[in-house]
Parts: sequence; C-alpha cells; structure tokens
Amino acid sequence: MELYNRNSYKKKSLLAEFFNSCLGKIVILIAICLVLMVVALMSVPSDEKIMAEMNDNIRECIQDNDPIRGDAIDAFVDNINNIFTQADTLRNDKEVMTAYRKYNRLKIYHHALFSTAHILNNMKPEGVRVGIGIFGMVIPTVAFSDLLISAGPARGNYNERLINDAPLPDWDPGENPNINPYHYQGNPDD
Repeated sequence: MELYNRNSYKKKSLLAEFFNSCLGKIVILIAICLVLMVVALMSVPSDEKIMAEMNDNIRECIQDNDPIRGDAIDAFVDNINNIFTQADTLRNDKEVMTAYRKYNRLKIYHHALFSTAHILNNMKPEGVRVGIGIFGMVIPTVAFSDLLISAGPARGNYNERLINDAPLPDWDPGENPNINPYHYQGNPDD
C-alpha cells in the first residue's frame, strides 16, 4: 500500500514559481509602472489642447458660480462634470469674461509625465493650479475663488484719519457694573 498518491503532486513550471515569488511580484509591479510611465509620457496633451480645455473649464466655472455653493466637494463634482462637458456658449456673460481676461493669465508648466495649468493674477502672483494634463486628457481643479474678476481699492480714502477726533455723543452710557469674579465652590447642598 502506498502512503501518498504520486499523481496528486505535479511539479510547477519555473515561470509559475517565479510569478508566485516575492521577486516575481516586484518585477511585475515595476514592469506595470514602467509601461504606465511610457504611456503617460507619450500622451501628455499639447499646450494648445490644455489652453482650449482650460478656457472652456474656466468658462463653465464662471457660468456655474453659485453663491450658496461653498465647499470643496461641490467644486470637485463640478470639475469632474467639466471634464466631459462643454461650456454653454449662449450663457456667456461678456462683461465677466472680459474682466477674467483682463485680470487673469493662464500659464502652463511642463513636468516629466504631465503638465499643469496655473492661473496668475494680482491676488495670487505665484499662481494657483487649476488643471492637470495627463494621459491625453485635461483634469480641471479650478474654483471660482481662484479667479480675480473685479479689482478695486482694498481700502477707501487713504488720506482719511484712522482716529477721528469728533466729540462723543451727549448720551450717558451709565456706570460700569460691579462684577466680582465667580469661583466654583462645589455643590453647596452636599
């Protein structure tokens, strides 16, 4: 009588043992990362495509601006929708778009595997990232607060005195109440 069945054990191929080993999994992961890097490098969108897409996304952001909306989740959902949609050309507010073009400038920066678009204006001269171009598509990250639409003085009359020496009104504000500090003494019933 045999103690084991000789047919139940089959020798694995060298390739199957390599795929199941730790080194094999690391090599496979590195190969996948290299393929993704080559695809990303070859599919970076051109400057013209990034500019056209970002101008469309900024136009959509201006059209969809709602003062009630204020959190980052709404801006994220709008930006995801803006990837797949186009701005409504019938809803263009010419005054707002003229102000946008007057006070803001869109600049593109190239990186190793992707490109980024930045808005530069007087409020944010270092720029704010408003879009990422990778894998042949442009992903907007623009928010309405990134744009400078109107410009005016930060303060009124610069020659106005900060401390006005005008006399106080004639009404009597009364006397200050006598306030003693309160110190907790514990529960008096115990």
